[in-house]
Amino acid sequence: MANIADLIENYILQKLAAEQKKPIVLRRADIATAIECAPSQISYVLNTRFTAEKGFSVESRRGLGGFIKITYHPNSNDLIFQKLHQKIDVNTTSEDLHRLLKYMLQNALVTRREAALIAHSIDSFYENMTPNMRANFAHSCLEIIANFKGE
Repeated sequence: MANIADLIENYILQKLAAEQKKPIVLRRADIATAIECAPSQISYVLNTRFTAEKGFSVESRRGLGGFIKITYHPNSNDLIFQKLHQKIDVNTTSEDLHRLLKYMLQNALVTRREAALIAHSIDSFYENMTPNMRANFAHSCLEIIANFKGE
């Protein structure tokens, strides 16, 4: 049996599919009634499963007249790469980059082969670079991956 979070997610995904990539506007009360759950459970699902990293934008207003507007952006990789790019600065450690690389692998932003090559580069060169060179190196890797991902 599916848990409540799965039921809420499937309910929302079905509504999105029915609108064929158009934004949907829902009410928490309607979802709560259909699924027989608490509105806080809906908020949990929105915050964990309908994230920008997964290609969704969610606009939400609570209370009387409140709504949830969900839009799916199937080609949101550019947005994801921009957000990852912003996370890298001169204080980024090799461990930070390995976590970022793991995230990218788990979300199919890189292949296992690409991840292995980048991990090897990080392990081989990163610690011998100045902080500015490290940030430039990491930014360059992201830009190269982002530019070739569509091919």
